[in-house]
Amino acid sequence: MTSQHNKTSVAAISIFASGGMAAAKFVVGIAIGSLALISEALHSSIDLVATIITWAVVRVSDKPADEEHHYGHGKLESVSALGVTALLYVLAGGILVEAYSRLREGTPPPTISAVPFVVLVIDIAVNLWRARALHRAARETRSQALAADALHFASDVMGSCAVIVGLILAGLGFWWGDAAAAAAVAVMIAALGLRMAGSTVQTLVDRAPEGAQEKATAAIRGVPGVIDVERLRVRMVGATTFIDTIAKVPRTYPIDRVEDIKRNAQAAVAKAFGDADLTFAAVPVARDNETVRDRIMVIARNSGLAVHHVTVHDLGTIKDLAKLIVSIDLEVDADMALEAAHDVANTLERNIKEEFGEDVEVDVHIEPLEPELPFGVDAAPERVQTIAAALAEFAGEGDIHDIHNVRVRNTDAGEIVNFHCRAAPSMSVIKVHEQVDAIERALRRAFPSVKRVISHAEPPRA
Repeated sequence: MTSQHNKTSVAAISIFASGGMAAAKFVVGIAIGSLALISEALHSSIDLVATIITWAVVRVSDKPADEEHHYGHGKLESVSALGVTALLYVLAGGILVEAYSRLREGTPPPTISAVPFVVLVIDIAVNLWRARALHRAARETRSQALAADALHFASDVMGSCAVIVGLILAGLGFWWGDAAAAAAVAVMIAALGLRMAGSTVQTLVDRAPEGAQEKATAAIRGVPGVIDVERLRVRMVGATTFIDTIAKVPRTYPIDRVEDIKRNAQAAVAKAFGDADLTFAAVPVARDNETVRDRIMVIARNSGLAVHHVTVHDLGTIKDLAKLIVSIDLEVDADMALEAAHDVANTLERNIKEEFGEDVEVDVHIEPLEPELPFGVDAAPERVQTIAAALAEFAGEGDIHDIHNVRVRNTDAGEIVNFHCRAAPSMSVIKVHEQVDAIERALRRAFPSVKRVISHAEPPRA
């Protein structure tokens, strides 16, 4: 809202300034018979029209995207700048024709007095202030329409200086001075139009801003998780930088991790460009450091299968061929028929062979998928104490100790037991797992009503 208010207020002030100075120069030019001053007044009149257009356009260009304008309304600024350029060329052509006619036929010089010089000096001061204010607002809001308006008023300063030179020459007796100054004003108007047309057309044809592609690529490549940028396109619509990119990410990453990368990439380009809109397409690729297990997990995930206990044995090279043996535990619906489960296992095996070659040996162990825990209620305190005492007894004097945080819940499927325990920090995970498993098995044997035991081992308190 602040940006929009800044643009419209600056444009509105320029309208009154343009109108007042154009009228003053036109009246004085007619009074003294100066083509150069009349030409400069007409130039200011075009600036007035341009400023009115700019004021109207900037009120619309900041509107957000809608159903018909998916990229917003920023291109209206470029279209308005192109229209103003056309008006400038029409004006420059008319002034050149009249100046040539006067130079060829010879016309009396204008009447010289202090009035036109006072008007022109005031005009130069006003235009310098307007050009500076518009240029600052254009830079802050990245408005092409305001930038074009600032360029207009900067050219007005040069035009007014040319008129002063022409009037001085006419006052010194050079009859052609005024017509020559008018021609100089026309040439400056044409040069201004050419400069404006070049930048405006580049925006309308979606030419990427200078250095924008390199800047955006560097910002996205710096996001953790992005392996490389495969393709990137940049274009400007008003003050917004639209960036479309296809980036490579590790195929082992889950979807939520890839979404984090997208959000971080948007933040990176917003930091680099300010007002930026990023379209991010992620392409999963295999990294050079992927292990065999990583590749197998990707195959299973892409097939929507639950696997665990993936073990890989590399037997080295046998008869010039690398020999791999892969063992996998595959979880399927407990109620699935064996024939259907076997088909699932065979499909997984074929996918692994396609990845590693027909010589890989795959053993798939089929087991029922662990069911979701049913709804339950906390057991009575006496039952919790009984289970806790049994766990402490089964742990005995071994490496697992300090059984605590014991919880027991009754469900339709049986009792669910959760507990925490402690072990020496130097113990290996496999050693801890084996001993905790032994405690869990002992508990289920002692209490057949216990359906599932969930444990958490942790090091001793510091």
